[in-house]
Amino acid sequence: MATSTANDTRERILRATLRLIGEEGIGAISNRRIAAASQVALGSLTYHFPSQSRLLREALLLYVHEEVERMRQIAAELRLTGPSAASAAAEVERIVARSSSRLEEIAELELHLQASRDPELQEASERCFAAYEELAAAALAALGVPDPQRHARAVVAVMCGLGVRRLGSGRTDAEGTADALLTIVAGAGVRGP
Repeated sequence: MATSTANDTRERILRATLRLIGEEGIGAISNRRIAAASQVALGSLTYHFPSQSRLLREALLLYVHEEVERMRQIAAELRLTGPSAASAAAEVERIVARSSSRLEEIAELELHLQASRDPELQEASERCFAAYEELAAAALAALGVPDPQRHARAVVAVMCGLGVRRLGSGRTDAEGTADALLTIVAGAGVRGP
């Protein structure tokens, strides 16, 4: 029971951290604000996370773990249906459009930027991108793309770039995502329908 309570407390702290970062940015967070947002005592926060670097790293890893699991489920569904490149790209565009306004997505970008200044976060950021590239490679392989590992980084870069553009412009649609993915797939040697 005590372990469950400790895990619940840690998760509340991490989720509150992601929410605050998404709402106001990393510069606006403090231990007091996180403790208040997660409804835990300040001492409890510092007990679970002795440094803000550790808190930021674990918040990023929580987000990444859940996002990768969500993406793996989507990729598994796509593999079951055996989609064409065009229908797979259209499905990705629909998925991106449905999740485009999430504060966690903004928080993830903030955390990657913070990793450029904080070496303790760089490993977590790298693991995040590695997981996205693994997922992209699996999806490309399902579409019959030759050498999917080679092209996975380009897919992830395009998706991240389009995400930054969408978030920075305040747009909630994912227009252009399917076209960008089809360009990569076609360039990799797979023909559309």
